[in-house]
This record gives sequence, C-alpha cells and structure tokens, in this order.
Amino acid sequence: MNKAAIEREWKNLNPNTRREYVEASRNFEVIDGKAYTPDGRNVDHLIDVGPKVAKPAYSPKQKESAEAIAELAEHEQEHGGFVFAFFHAAKTMEEQFPDLTQSDLARLMFVGTYIAWETGQLKYDNGVPIDKKGLAKLLETSRPTFNAFYKAMLAGGILAEEEGGLYMNPAIFYRGNLKKVRKELGDVQYTRLFRKTVRELYAKYNGRTIKQLALIYAVLPFVNFNYNVVCFNPEESNKDLVRPMKLENLAALLGYKDAQKLVTALRKIKYNGKSVFGLVETEKDKRARKVVISTSVIFAGDGKYLAAIDVLFN
Repeated sequence: MNKAAIEREWKNLNPNTRREYVEASRNFEVIDGKAYTPDGRNVDHLIDVGPKVAKPAYSPKQKESAEAIAELAEHEQEHGGFVFAFFHAAKTMEEQFPDLTQSDLARLMFVGTYIAWETGQLKYDNGVPIDKKGLAKLLETSRPTFNAFYKAMLAGGILAEEEGGLYMNPAIFYRGNLKKVRKELGDVQYTRLFRKTVRELYAKYNGRTIKQLALIYAVLPFVNFNYNVVCFNPEESNKDLVRPMKLENLAALLGYKDAQKLVTALRKIKYNGKSVFGLVETEKDKRARKVVISTSVIFAGDGKYLAAIDVLFN
C-alpha cells in the first residue's frame, strides 16, 4: 500500500480505533503467536504478529510514513479528536457566509465540535442529543443573542431541526468516514478542527472577546494544508511554490484597515499560555510578516510536518 493510500485509510478510521491502535502498538505481548494487551485483550485485529520472514522489509519511505501516521494519531488524541471543517479555498468566510457575523462564526465553530459520528446530530460527549434549549445553555449567551444566532443557522441551512434533534450540515462540519461525503461536496477543501482546543478557547473567549476567536475560522480558507502558513495558494504541496501571504494582505482580506490592529487581535488569542498565531518576520517592514497557525487548533497535513510547525510555538 502506498503512502497516500495509507493516509486515506488512516483518516477514515473511527477515532476510537485509531486511539486503540496507537495504544496497542506501544504495549503488547505475543503469546502463542497472538498479540495481547497487559489487561489480557486480544489485539490481533490491530497488531500483525505473523512470521517476519514472510514480509518484505519496510523501506525508509514506508517507515517514515508509518511514523508520521503514529505522530498524527498522538496529536489527534492529545487534542480531543477532530471534526472535518469544509470551506472553499482562498475565499473569505464573509463571502461563504454573508449573513453571519464574526461572533456567529466563532459560535458555529464551537457548535461544530459537538456533532456525532457520521450522523451529524448535535450530541453531548455522553451521547445525549442536544436540543434547542440545551444548545442555548451550551453557548452561554443572552436570550436575544442566541435567538438571532439560532435563526441565522436555520435560515442558512447550517443547522436543521429534524425528528429527534438538531443536525449539522455535513458540507460545513463532519465527523466520520470522509469517503461518504467527499464526492457530494464537490470542489471544497477541508482541515481538521480539534475539538478539545476549540472548546477550551470558546470557554476562555466567549463574551466581549468572541470576535477575536472568530479569526481562527476566518483564516481557514487561506491556511496551507501541509505547512499551516497563511498563503495565497493553500492547496499547494510543493514548499518551493507556496506563496505566503503578508500580514498587510491578510489584514485587507479580513477587513482591517490597520494591519497593527490585526496583529493585536492575533496576539491576544492564546491556548495553554501560548499564542495560537505565530508572526514570522523576515523583512524590515513589519507589514510583510507571515502568519502561521498552531497545529493544536487546526491541521490538515499527514503528520510529516507537525514537529517542524510545533517548534515555532514552543
């Protein structure tokens, strides 16, 4: 199986299966040709303990790919799993959601972390469905603010009221086997949005500073899927061809007349005491700084570049 096929198969696995594989592969014992965990569970479905002589040796490339997959699995587990966020590349969220405010976008991003596996139904982590009343309580806003938000969600086809509860439009957020929705979505891009991180950020910035949180969602269409740098060509995989966007360009796209005000807003968003946005300065002109976003919030790559990006936020 080639690297791309391995990555596709891995992405489409249930998060619990991914987590089980990582844990089992680190700590198992072979007894009579079968693999067991320390608590006695048989994990032959996860660990191959067949005769090694019957298998060709892994090439350096295959080993690198397997290590990248394992590193990504660890990353996903550490940040509470993820949902797929879909969007049109290089097209502002204002264009994609013209009827939503910045605050609406931040709340939508938060709500997206509560969708159930493959059904899209809003549920608490214990599997109990979230109804309108529950959603209002979860968002912790005033009644008028919630009513306006809820109305906008229904009118825009983002949320739907159906028998049994509330459902998220899978063209916006989705958890599950990507193959089941990918063909229906057409020409859209996607990234992983990490659930634990987004929820903790929402708890911290919900209120007067919620518009700052919306910046995370606002930059998604311009974040390169491999390198997490804001750029003009986010779908480009060749590092030599990626065209990073200068801070002043991003400010203009997001409606900031003064680039310094965007800098102030970006720097205020922190997770675990560390900035969510990194500003890279390579020229004397501060307006030419490049913007990188932490992989603790979003990441679409295969794990190969995780460490290189993360070191910028140490």
